[in-house]
Formats: sequence, C-alpha cells, structure tokens
Amino acid sequence: MTEFGDFANIDVDKLLTGAQQQFARMEELQSRMGELVGRAQDKDRLVTVEYAGDGLRELEINPRAMRMASADLADLIKTVTQDATRDLQGKTNELMEEIFGKDDNPMKLLNDPEAAMAGAREAEATYNRVLDDVMGELDRIRRRLDL
Repeated sequence: MTEFGDFANIDVDKLLTGAQQQFARMEELQSRMGELVGRAQDKDRLVTVEYAGDGLRELEINPRAMRMASADLADLIKTVTQDATRDLQGKTNELMEEIFGKDDNPMKLLNDPEAAMAGAREAEATYNRVLDDVMGELDRIRRRLDL
C-alpha cells in the first residue's frame, strides 16, 4: 500500500474525540450565551441600558433626563447603548476564553484578521497537500489498471 503523506498518519479516534469535545464546548457556549447581558449607565445615572444577544432589553431614563435637549438625550442614549454593547462583547469574549481557552478562543480571530488569514492559508496548504497525495494515488491506480 502506498503512503498518503500526512493523511495516512491521522489518528481517527483522536480526531473523533476532538470533534466531540468541540461539539460539547459549542453546546455549552450556546446554552450560556443566553445568560449574558451587557449593562451600562452614564456617569450622572440618567440613562441605564441592558443589552443582550437578542438586542435591547432594558432602557431606563431617569425623569431628570427629560430636562435635557432631545438631541442631547438621544446622543446619551446612543452612547450608553454602545457602552452596554461593548460590555456584552467583553463578557462574550470572557465566556469564550473560559470555554475554549485563551489560545483557541474564536473571538481572537475577529480581533486579529492577520491571524485568521494565516490560519486560512495553513488550512489551504494542508488541503492542497492532501489533495495532491490523493490525486497522485488515484493516478497510480489508473496507470496500474491501464485506464
């Protein structure tokens, strides 16, 4: 039997175990993501916002805020909503680090596009090597069968 390069050395049990662990992590992430809520409040406590994966959950406006100009109040609401969104993103990142570990955190790829591209290039190179090995083996079989 001819070698298939790196492909022949794959430990199938290890691959399946890794896939099962990854699915378990994803299930845990999915179940715990619904619990995350980002919160923010301006320094004067005029506007309080809770933001979750399904969007804006709570918006509390202190009656004192009604003395503000409407444009200023709108800007304050936008700012506090952005702060709550950032808080949710931070909590999401912490949860993903907890579940996947710091080095394997998928959020890291969003924050570092170069690392994401390097991973994609590495996967492409691996795919190309495996494809070359398989095509070489198929060509050898074709020649042996005189097709």
